[in-house]
Amino acid sequence: MRAPRFIECPAPAGLPPAAEAAAGLARRPARLPPKFFYDALGSRLFDAITELPEYYPTRTEAAIFADHGDAIAAAVHAALGRGATLVDLGAGNCEKAERVFGAFAPGRYVAVDISAGYLRTTLERLQQRHPALDVVGVGIDFSARLALPAGLVDAPALLFYPGSSIGNFAPTDALRLLREAREAARGGALLIGVDLVKPADVLESAYDDALGVTAAFNLNLLRHLNRLLGTDFDVRDWRHVAFFDAAASRIEMHLQARRALAVRWPGGGRGFDAGERIHTEDSYKWTLAGFKALLREAGFARVQAWTDARRWFALLLAAG
Repeated sequence: MRAPRFIECPAPAGLPPAAEAAAGLARRPARLPPKFFYDALGSRLFDAITELPEYYPTRTEAAIFADHGDAIAAAVHAALGRGATLVDLGAGNCEKAERVFGAFAPGRYVAVDISAGYLRTTLERLQQRHPALDVVGVGIDFSARLALPAGLVDAPALLFYPGSSIGNFAPTDALRLLREAREAARGGALLIGVDLVKPADVLESAYDDALGVTAAFNLNLLRHLNRLLGTDFDVRDWRHVAFFDAAASRIEMHLQARRALAVRWPGGGRGFDAGERIHTEDSYKWTLAGFKALLREAGFARVQAWTDARRWFALLLAAG
């Protein structure tokens, strides 16, 4: 049986992860990029979040595929034909991509994710279910720059970025990533999921669920830092905070100190006052017209979109 290949890419130029985390903690206010959520446990906790009743994006996106799957597949085949490489950005457990294998008929599947260990395990199981498919895993942090290994995509490809993760990027950074995606597709196309603006109560409950799974996901970042950087965080000293900033059109997630405390790590440390926060994530919400305009600014000439009946979520195919 064919075995999946795996390529672990070196970190992009800049600070190593531990140094980047230390610099983020030292900022006032402290701020860390959401990539630090995704150790092995964080990846599993995010999978659990997608099953929650409050977390509408996953099931809404799935409903769009169910209702418009034939039209989406026809549009993909019109742009690329059959047998194109499918590049899955932020692949996670690969379930979303696997669901479209039958409709899109990829000749190669490239799963890209920052959580390299989690991805390896996932791809071994995926290859068993699809023994004839050429499966490649790429362990890379593409938050700073999307640069796929040379020779991996040598013809027009479909880049697949579902689940609204583009919302973790501020608009200027989202534009940069979309331009890099267009280049990586080599004349192909991008199929991307985008979370749309909706009532604040719906948004806030999606990021602060009743079971506390999102809180555990956020707090696990501190345990990840304890291993990565050698910090001495006690998660019991912190609580999860999430709210919608309407002016910026984004959900913000923070960790808030329950008491005055000090955090130390090798070569550094800092104090936090009671109520002081670490900013851990932004999730921008777009209008459909606004995101179409962003795709065109990134250089895509042709954009098609499909939404659910409430227009809570959109799938967009951008080509050209």
